[in-house]
This record gives sequence, C-alpha cells and structure tokens, in this order.
Amino acid sequence: MDGISLYQTFLRIHQPQLEFTGVPVIFWETLFKKLQKQIFDSGLVFQLARIDYEDNEKTATDPVWKLFTSSEAKVSAQNPENIYLIDHAWTYGLNSARQNLTQVPGLLDRMCGLMGYDVEESENNKVEFILSEMWRYNQFYALRSAPTVEDGMPIWYIMDEVGSAINHSDDPNFRIVPFLHVPEGVAYTLLYPLRDSESDEEVTRDFTEGQNTDPHVKRALLLPWSQDESFMQEDFIQEEPTDDYFLYGHIRESLADATALPQHPVDSPLRVFSQYSLVNEFLTDPGFEIVQTEQEADILWLTSHFKEFRELSIDAPRVFVNQFPFENVLTIKDLLCIVCRRKAGLKKYDFQTLETFPSWLPTTYNLKTELVKFVSYFQHRESKGLGNHWICKPWNLARGLDTHITNNLYHILRLPSTGPKIAQKYIEDPVLYSRPELGRVKFDIRYVVLLKSVRPLKVYVYSNFFLRFANKVFALNNFDDYEQHFTVMNYGNEISLYHLKCVDFIAEWEKQYPEFDWSKKVETKILAMLEEVFEAAIGADAPRGLAHNEQSRALYAADIMLEWRHEEIHPVLLEVNFTPDCKRACDYYPNFYNDIFKLLFLDVENPELFHKLYTAQK
Repeated sequence: MDGISLYQTFLRIHQPQLEFTGVPVIFWETLFKKLQKQIFDSGLVFQLARIDYEDNEKTATDPVWKLFTSSEAKVSAQNPENIYLIDHAWTYGLNSARQNLTQVPGLLDRMCGLMGYDVEESENNKVEFILSEMWRYNQFYALRSAPTVEDGMPIWYIMDEVGSAINHSDDPNFRIVPFLHVPEGVAYTLLYPLRDSESDEEVTRDFTEGQNTDPHVKRALLLPWSQDESFMQEDFIQEEPTDDYFLYGHIRESLADATALPQHPVDSPLRVFSQYSLVNEFLTDPGFEIVQTEQEADILWLTSHFKEFRELSIDAPRVFVNQFPFENVLTIKDLLCIVCRRKAGLKKYDFQTLETFPSWLPTTYNLKTELVKFVSYFQHRESKGLGNHWICKPWNLARGLDTHITNNLYHILRLPSTGPKIAQKYIEDPVLYSRPELGRVKFDIRYVVLLKSVRPLKVYVYSNFFLRFANKVFALNNFDDYEQHFTVMNYGNEISLYHLKCVDFIAEWEKQYPEFDWSKKVETKILAMLEEVFEAAIGADAPRGLAHNEQSRALYAADIMLEWRHEEIHPVLLEVNFTPDCKRACDYYPNFYNDIFKLLFLDVENPELFHKLYTAQK
C-alpha cells in the first residue's frame, strides 16, 4: 500500500477523533507520518528546566519543572510540522495505582522525580506522596464508542516529563489533546501551538479547557495549581433550583388528564407484559398471566423509561404501567438530594458541627452547578478540624462505577472534567457488622419500596430487606481498596459475595448490638426516614416532584447505611434505584413477585410482608 493510501486509511479510522478533539487539519498529515515512523522529536524543539527555590520558599502548588521552546526558529501555528507526540509515563486504574507504584520497576522513583519528591524517602512515604500529589498531574481520556459502560469509564494517565512540565496560563500558547492510535492500541498526547512562540518562551496550556468558563468557578478549578486560596467568604447554603434544572437533559413527560382507576373483571387474570425476565419466571400467581406483547397486556412492567402517560390514558386507559411521571426526582442522585432537603426545615445546618439537615441525608453538592459552594463548605470543615472525607459519584451510574472516596480537595476538583458528579459526605463512623471469618466490615441495607399512589400517598415497604457486605475490615484509610470501602460485590469478577438473609442478620444483630433492638430502635427510624423521603418527593408539583397518575404503580430499592452519631444509631439514605435487580429477592423468596403484584394490582395487603407507611395525605 502506497503512502497516499496509508494516509487515507489513517484518516478513515482517526478523522472522527481528530475532529471531535479539535485538532487543526493542518497538522493531520504530519501526525500520520510521526506516528508511522514513531518520531518523538519534541526534544529538538523544547527544553526542560527544573525550578530552583530558596529554602522554604516553594509552596505545595509551585511547579517543579517548566518547559520552554529552545529552537532557533520560532514555533509557528501555521507550520504543519509543529505537532508533537508526548508519551505517557503511567496509565492506570484507580484501584491498581498503589499496586503499580510498589510493583512496577522504576515507576515510583520516576514519579518522584517528575513531581519533585526526594527519592531517598521511604517507599511508603513516596507512595503516599504520589497518590496524593498525582491529581495535579493526571490527565484522562475515555472511549466514546466503548461497547459497555465499564469500557467507557475514564482512563487516567500521567504524561512523560515533557508533557508534565507544561504549566497553566489563562492565555496559553499551546494545547494538548489525548489521542488513541488505533493500529497500535496506544494512547498518546498531542502537543501543538495555538499561536506563534518565540525562542525561550515558556510553553503553557489551559488546565481548565472545556470546563465552566465562569471566572469564579475557574478560580476554584485551578486550586490544585494555585496558591492556597480561601473560599470561606462564599455562601455554602444550597437553594432549590428552578424547574429548568429538573428538566435539563430530561425527555419531557406527558401527563394524563384526570382519569379513573383502571377496572378489570374480577374473574379473569390480569395479563402482564414484562421486559424483566425474573417477572416472567417467578410471577406464577393465578391472578396474573404472562403475555408476549404490549398490546395484549393489562400491566406493562418495563425496564426502559416510560414517558407517554397522557397517550397511555387515551389509548389504553385500562392498562397499568410500573412507573410514575417524573420519578427521576427519586432515582437520579442529584435530584434526590435536592428533593430530600425539603425536610430540613428552617435550620439548614448546625453552626458548630456543620451537620446539614435532614440528618438522614448526607451533605451533598453538585460538582457542576455548586462547585464554589462545595469548596467553601470543604474549607469551613477543614478550618474546624472536622472530618472531610467525600464520596464522589456520577449522577446516573450505579454499581460503584467511576466512584471516588477521598479527603483530597485536589482530587475532587479534577473529577468534574470527566463528567457530571455529586460529592457526598462519606460516612466516617459507620455501624459495622462482625463477619466471623473476617472481622468488622461495612454493610448496607436495601429495602424494596412500593408506591401505589401519589394523591393520596400510599407507600409500602417489603419487610424482607437485603444486605450487602464489604470483604475487608473497615478502616478510614486505603480509599483505593474497593473491597474495604464498597459493599457492591455482585458485579465484580472473582470477588466473593457474602450472603445472609435478613432473619439471620437480625438474630446476629441482637447478639452484636443487644442494646439496639432491631425492630424498635433501628427499623422504626428507617421506616420513618423512608416516609419522609416520599413526603418530600410529592412536596412540589412536576417537574420538581412526583406526579399523580391513576395508571401508575412502582417498585424502587432504597439503599441505606447506618451511622453512629452521639452514641446512637441513625439511618442514612444513599440512593433510590429505578428497576432494581431483584434476583436475590426471587432466590430467597420465590413468592416475591406474587406478593408484590397482588399488593400493587389486586389490593391484597399482608401486614406480615409489608409495612404500610400511611395511606392518607398528611
């Protein structure tokens, strides 16, 4: 294949990537040639300079290295030759970073040199320094066309010494772009000029490129590289946003006009069309019949989001659907926190402890829209010597994907660039469960919650709850150790899953915590909390609250942890899940869906199986 054909093949594979990242066309052919011949010629054009500081003059955020142009001729943005390949010194997964540093030969000392740390220090000190400091050097890329959600997670890397020496400027003269060379399966960083640079001019780039351009927000985003700056004069109290916030990125739902409750013959089974295989397998009660098409159904049990409630009321007024209009106020993490704060009352936070209300909701900030407020709150806690560990997670992903636990502000400030995140106060003193073969581990509790009606509000909680356990003894350290800090083990390869039914858990609980009767002192608080959650969810009209719909019924899963507070046990709401995985429920209790469906659609209430929170509007 001749050179022209090879270049056309290169473009066919890489042009969408080059266009998406904004690499000017003028550089494409040179990039192709340098990749083909593996030309790393940045050393001919740039020179590294280590910055010397007087004793005690250097601050933690001052640069160790700088990069300058060194060629006799200026570096021109109009010269197609002036694009350069920057290699990556370290590419890693967050859960394996510590292991990489201790096991990959030479990596730890290379990172120390790159970040200006004494290589003569102990290995443990060096590792801890790198894990803390690396957030000032990290870059990331993500595969836009990844086949699975997991494959599309951000991939973190640190550029080589040349790339890592480029410092920030609000008026940069260069730009860097991550680039995946598909034939090699290797990622590089591309460096090219934005404007002409003279000899011995410092090479700079914009560290906040592509992020919020508000000067106030940018100042916060630049904290990892600027002098320690105080945001404590900023107000950290949150206000409920407008309808537009609740509708942003959300497909508008149509609301039904006032309709009557669907009526069906009492002597014939309700026909169920389900997209969830477990319903088709375990719904065996004679009051229901599984059908294969939506057109045949009296009940639609969907795992995809349903939005056309008005159309359903007109075209199929006898059909139930397993979703409520605008239930995303419960099932999307940032909206759930906004809604639950309606239960805070007039007092938003405690002046001494900075504990926010309601006390069962962890303090939560949206890192896209409330970043400055978050930094202020973080610094206020820091000034009082209060615990400052946070769990940062995407709004719309589950199973612990792209989730970070840290007390490093620089780490947190780097995360909004990878996608929308919330920062939620991490439970630093959780109630632990003693696993006989391990010791005291974290656990969480999942309650199945059934919503029959919004007006009047009718909510039920399945009495059999479900438990998930960490696989390592808990301690407030090693936040990169998934099995120590997370309880979601059923999606990991070759990770053991500890099973325990709730009846056995309660029996063991009474031994481990005899002064805290489960039913009277723990579960009553959990049920009261869940009641408040749904009260809050109907506390405003759509789109800021659940909308009533006679044809709607729903099943959610509420994930809860227990926390020590003033020597008492308190529940803490983690999240509410849409169409949760109910495999364990079916395995443990084969009549699970029979009981659920009879309650939701046949009004069969069984007090032994369901806690009724209340059935009348308060």
